[in-house]
Amino acid sequence: MQKVLYVGFKGKNNASGMLTEQLSSEHLLLTNSFEGLKKDIDSICKEYDHIIMFGVDKSLVSTVRIEKAAAVAGEKMVSCFNTERLAGSLKVVGISAVISDNPTAYLCNEAYWHVLKKFSGRAVFIHIPTIKYVDESYINKIKQALKYMEES
Repeated sequence: MQKVLYVGFKGKNNASGMLTEQLSSEHLLLTNSFEGLKKDIDSICKEYDHIIMFGVDKSLVSTVRIEKAAAVAGEKMVSCFNTERLAGSLKVVGISAVISDNPTAYLCNEAYWHVLKKFSGRAVFIHIPTIKYVDESYINKIKQALKYMEES
């Protein structure tokens, strides 16, 4: 059985944090600052096989965006996670997913880059909608998709 850490962001109304807390006891909530999240990531032990990260994108409503890469200071790091399989698992449970190879330029990208570097690409970052669109049913679909992916 693979050891997976789920990562989201702190915040009372942050959908990524709510989701990660409900996915597993093996989770970490990152500080919402560049300096703080780097310290948080440095504290992660290397015993995890994969890191599954979540962040919020206010422009998303019914779709998630799976990030293939992150870039900081011109250095691009690419995930070795099977993003196509993840997108397929999400589709099976009724969640539309797009895969992006175009890194954003804010906190999510910074966190993803540090995790990709630390874990040699064994991570994936999924942007989800805001709390307005993430309810218990949505969380259950994400859980089903991740379980389906592990089993297939």
